Amino acid sequence: MITLLTDFGTADYFVAAVKGVILSLNPHTPIVDLTHEVPAHDIADGAFTLGACWHDFPPGTIHLAVVDPGVGSSRRVIIVAAGGHLFVGPDNKLFSYVYAREPEARVYHVTTSDLFRHPVSATFQGRDIFAPLAAHLSLGLSPETLGSVMTDYHRFDLPAPVPDEAARTITGEIIHIDRFGNCITSFTAGHLTATSMNEQTRLIINDHEISRCGTHYAQASGADELFAYPGSAGYWEVAVWQDSAARILKAQRGMKVKLHRSARVSPA
Repeated sequence: MITLLTDFGTADYFVAAVKGVILSLNPHTPIVDLTHEVPAHDIADGAFTLGACWHDFPPGTIHLAVVDPGVGSSRRVIIVAAGGHLFVGPDNKLFSYVYAREPEARVYHVTTSDLFRHPVSATFQGRDIFAPLAAHLSLGLSPETLGSVMTDYHRFDLPAPVPDEAARTITGEIIHIDRFGNCITSFTAGHLTATSMNEQTRLIINDHEISRCGTHYAQASGADELFAYPGSAGYWEVAVWQDSAARILKAQRGMKVKLHRSARVSPA
């Protein structure tokens, strides 16, 4: 099985061309679209989306991810072996959440062009480089045959919440805003649990205080009420019933979020 994640959208021919190359080499492999609606050139958004769902697929899945504003440059072509899965794409931090989840990941720098589709376009390497590699991996090719292990691969410094004992706060940030306007924060169950969220524990975002906790959207008590809940990606989120929390908060990715407790705060 091969999954696809790109910023190509679906209005042009790009996704179809990538699938055509894969199926020409392996007509029997299932292809699953993760998304093609990553905002153009937004590597961080693509990294989060891939990190949120790759592990829901069975071992042996190959994940082809192309959010590649550096296409045609000297950025490296890599294959990542992690958690029983393979990942194919550019060495531009796109696999950062994979590395965070799987610290034993092995990253191969592809140094042979024998399997590429020639001539290789300087602007569409998703079709000419990454798609053929994914297809050949689906036919059983080992990544060890394509290049050597590298350790200087690129990755984001994923934001870890920072405790302040004196202020009794932990400062995190918004790491993603989904299409519903829900704000995903960098807080995990190690920082906050559903039972510990109360009037003495609150999240503060852009001068808005959120002290109500829920497990699903319909628990909000009224219009425009912000509430927090543990999201499906493993991070705490802030939402509003049938509205956009991001709009109400005027939130953006990277905005600081403070977890304030009346009791002593300890790092997770």
